[in-house]
Amino acid sequence: MTRTLKVAAVQMDATPAPLTDRLGRAADLIAEAAGAGAQLVALPELFNTGYTYADSNYAAAEPTDGPTIRWMRAQAAQHNVHVVGSLLLREPRDIFNTALLIAPDGRTWRYDKTYPWLWERAYFREAPGTTIAETDLGKFGMLICWDSAHPELWDAYAGQVDAMLIVSCPPRMSHLTLTFPDGSTASSTDVPGLDTGEPPARELFPDIDTDTRAAWMRVPVVATAGAGTFRAKLPLPQVSVLPYVIGRPNAGDRVAAAAEAIAETGYDPQTKIVGADGAVIARVTDGGDGFVIAEVPLAVQPPQPNGPQPKMHTPDLIYFYSDVFAPSLLANVYRRAVRQRFGAQMAPYSARTQARIRAVRMAAAVLVGVLVGARLIRWLRRR
Repeated sequence: MTRTLKVAAVQMDATPAPLTDRLGRAADLIAEAAGAGAQLVALPELFNTGYTYADSNYAAAEPTDGPTIRWMRAQAAQHNVHVVGSLLLREPRDIFNTALLIAPDGRTWRYDKTYPWLWERAYFREAPGTTIAETDLGKFGMLICWDSAHPELWDAYAGQVDAMLIVSCPPRMSHLTLTFPDGSTASSTDVPGLDTGEPPARELFPDIDTDTRAAWMRVPVVATAGAGTFRAKLPLPQVSVLPYVIGRPNAGDRVAAAAEAIAETGYDPQTKIVGADGAVIARVTDGGDGFVIAEVPLAVQPPQPNGPQPKMHTPDLIYFYSDVFAPSLLANVYRRAVRQRFGAQMAPYSARTQARIRAVRMAAAVLVGVLVGARLIRWLRRR
């Protein structure tokens, strides 16, 4: 026995723009989706600011009574819909990337991003945990972007929810290009361990891995994404460019110019509604702002998963770079920035955290040495 739910997944151009502009665009999309009968409208990750790597992210972080949350509550009440989306949320001691699901009556469910993607750790911190939103529409599991590449988070929701909500804005990092001031470039296919040929046509974790998770859990998935062109300078630039240039003849010059290097890539069309069988019911295929809407069946009780969880397709090295190497280095970038802007009470470190960071840095240094040596040996053999 099943019931049905009409859901809308919203795509927005992720280019940063003033808050009033982005909220105005999102309001138009919510109104149109609600007018078409949507009961739940999912907005992208950081829908209120756009997606970038810049110091402006710290200023964009809002308190819990800030303008974006007030706006979300007003939109949910005005259109009698549940609204979900993420923003940078500033609390007394830290900044989080927080997804909020808000009901028309103002009830609110919160999920904080567990795994910041690589350079994101310079702007907010991780917050392990899961959230099951028990709403009048059903029980929803919540994830933000790179979290959906982590099997243990799917395991935590399996058999507990009626549907999954994934708010995302992932640039196509497997297609990223760095352009240096002299016009020279480096790309993701230059990174040791990933230099195996052409990158995948689409990022795998929001594509096939999301679809197969829906089929495994036997629940629909509502997923959002960004559009447009991602263009930014990388935080901690001299270290950030190393994997792209390591062991190459002009590596020193590129590292010296890293602060002016521009990272650029696009976004995959991953704003979609996936059925409980893993088939994509609807997808936004055009660029810019837009949405898709579909009616999805929900089981009366949360279904049990279909056997063991399928294997993810993301290479292990990506998990190392994003979940281990980058956080150990960028945590201090984040800490210095938020303390300078908001005060010395921000971003406290425990002794255990400091010890872990030192250990990871030592391990990372050993790995970098191995990678440099391996690439230099290959280069010398070719001469």
